[in-house]
Amino acid sequence: MSVVRTIFLQCPSIPHFSNSSSSPNPAAVKFTVSCCSVASPAAAVNGNVERTPHERNEVRLGLPSKGRMATDTLDLLKDCQLSVRQVNPRQYVAEIPQISNLEVWFQRPKDVVRKLVSGDLDLGIVGLDTVMEYGQGNEDLIIVHDSLDYGDCRLSLAIPKYGIFENVNSLKELAEMPQWTPERPLRIATGFTYLGPKFMKDNGLSHVTFSTADGALEAAPAMGIADAIVDLVSSGTTLRENNLKEIQGGVIVESQAVLVASRKSLIQRKGVLDITHEMLERLEAHLKAVGQFTVTANMRGSSAEEVAERVLSQPSLSGLQGPTICPVFCKRDGKVAADYFAIVICVPKKALYKSVQQLRMIGGSGVLISPLTYIFDEETPRWRQLLSNLGL
Repeated sequence: MSVVRTIFLQCPSIPHFSNSSSSPNPAAVKFTVSCCSVASPAAAVNGNVERTPHERNEVRLGLPSKGRMATDTLDLLKDCQLSVRQVNPRQYVAEIPQISNLEVWFQRPKDVVRKLVSGDLDLGIVGLDTVMEYGQGNEDLIIVHDSLDYGDCRLSLAIPKYGIFENVNSLKELAEMPQWTPERPLRIATGFTYLGPKFMKDNGLSHVTFSTADGALEAAPAMGIADAIVDLVSSGTTLRENNLKEIQGGVIVESQAVLVASRKSLIQRKGVLDITHEMLERLEAHLKAVGQFTVTANMRGSSAEEVAERVLSQPSLSGLQGPTICPVFCKRDGKVAADYFAIVICVPKKALYKSVQQLRMIGGSGVLISPLTYIFDEETPRWRQLLSNLGL
């Protein structure tokens, strides 16, 4: 249903910090807002509005539609053998053929979170900062996997390196600056209108005002329209190039990509929990295998136990739980013999060459190396934690 609403707001002019006692008259600003209601149906229960899930059979997964986060998300799913198939690149709906009854919807990250809350999506992959900013502590949102190993950044408070901030290096020092009063508060520019004010309030900074901005925040202090900014930081290079600095205690959120779900969907919608389990297992198994290699070598020995003693004497050859050792059979003089044993271990990339050296030192030869795709545990701890959080 389409709704058109006209709103009148009394908007005073932006205050100027001068000695002039005159002040401009407030201006009446008229906004005409047209919107279309697309949220899930709502029911009134005892005067309260409760959202009910859409009547649909498909499970919906929301993914970022543009940018680096979108590309990295599709790459991760592909590495987990969950390639997203999009028939038409202009369409916002796709599928993952390996998982039946799952629809993929491409949305802006903030809309993924909003539609998880409204019940229009069941699962989503976005940055943790986005979940916290637009989820605003909603208890229906539950983090299924909190570390997908991409999209790393931090939401941080940054101030100028110069002027009155030159010797300010911590949040405590910033809060204790005498300049901030009710008449002249600390001005902060940010696109995070929930997390920014919440962080300042939680840390006891009361004389603070926020202005909303979406891009090029680093220019705000130099332009004189803000004293500080709250923004996402990756390497910090952009801050440094604009003469800004982070301060001790000023990190609001350490963020990366996460798998998030609607608690209500997990409990109430058929198929969501099963699909979540499969996705979680694939993600966990792949991420655990990243940077791990299988190393296989042959070694002479009198018995598997004797070979194991030699292998375990080397610190880099213990593998995940210990080496796998089995006889290598060959035919010699018409008889089957097992003079050699095959050793199989799992080795992280950073210890790979050292492991090969140690294998050679104890008599290993014919060393074969291959990257790992998956490492499946008996059961992923995150699945047990999810069931516990759901009370299942």
